[in-house]
Amino acid sequence: MSSSRRIAHLDMDAFFASVELLRYPELRGRPVVVGGRRVPAPEGNVGNRVFGRLGDYVGRGVVTTSTYEARAFGVFSGMGLMQSARLAPDAVLLPADFEAYRDYSRRFKQAVLSVVPVIEDRGIDEIYLDLTEFDEPSAVIADRIKQAVRDATGLSCSIGISPNKLLSKICSDLDKPDGLTVLLMSDLADRIWPLPVSKVNGIGPKATQKLKSLGIESIGQLAQVPVGELQSQFGAHYGRWLHEAAHGMDDRPLETSRQPKSLSRETTFERNLHVRHDRTELTAIVDNLCLRVADDLQRKSLACRTVGLKVKFADFSVVTRDVSVQVPLQGARQLREALADCLKRIDWHDRIRLLGVRASGLTDQQDVLSQPSQLDLWRT
Repeated sequence: MSSSRRIAHLDMDAFFASVELLRYPELRGRPVVVGGRRVPAPEGNVGNRVFGRLGDYVGRGVVTTSTYEARAFGVFSGMGLMQSARLAPDAVLLPADFEAYRDYSRRFKQAVLSVVPVIEDRGIDEIYLDLTEFDEPSAVIADRIKQAVRDATGLSCSIGISPNKLLSKICSDLDKPDGLTVLLMSDLADRIWPLPVSKVNGIGPKATQKLKSLGIESIGQLAQVPVGELQSQFGAHYGRWLHEAAHGMDDRPLETSRQPKSLSRETTFERNLHVRHDRTELTAIVDNLCLRVADDLQRKSLACRTVGLKVKFADFSVVTRDVSVQVPLQGARQLREALADCLKRIDWHDRIRLLGVRASGLTDQQDVLSQPSQLDLWRT
């Protein structure tokens, strides 16, 4: 790995929540949580608007994101809304508006491209950039990028710059919001090793817990463990990767054109639904999931050869069924028709907690089916 590389990771600050604050500026400085459905909240009156209170929420939803003020109470993305309500009952609860978030995502990426010609798109709110060929100092380039994003969206972002993607991902989270962290390999021991191992992208909760059981909690402690010992505990491949990650080693290039292996959408219900008694609601949910997957396919100019259905029942058992087609398909009605075969092969033994639709076997858009027949998905 060449230490002369300059790789930047740009992460939008509390992205979804920040987009909402553009719409509701009177909520700035207050704990705000985005997620779940809209709820009435007569106690949440701010200015001339009435907002929902997190403490009034009832259901199974999860936090999509939260402002930094809400995070101070321990409310983070992925947390159940009911659990979050116990931590910050007076926080404002706003429903998610993914169409708006996608619009702002497009805006900030176009703004970055006006400064840096090539990016690696990592999702709706983060990207990697290669700054190696720029003559300007890292801080100067970063300031130009941050200003371009602010001019285009009114939002702030945080940037980490280092010799590789692994370290830059860590650095972009060190000085939020609106932060900039520039790291050299010589800074590794002082700035990275004191951090908890969970800060490394790729060390998840299970690995973190196992490392803790071995007395390893910081990245620096991990770096001191011989690679052979890590391999004996975690396997040859992951053990070596842990050793390299702790030493800041990562030679991955930017991926500027990357086709996903699959696209999926799923939703967890506010209450468990019955396959017959709640047929109308289930049909509408599947229709919506198919529309969202079809929109993803069309935006990426892709079609699929395999359509899958995921069902999680009230007893938390999960069943998946796939069906493949000879001619690639893309439209929502085509996806909906293909799912009929999957539905026939499921034992509906309990009420339903979650449904998901997945498109795989992706290929460039071509020869898409155009005349699907009408099918009743929930025929019993």
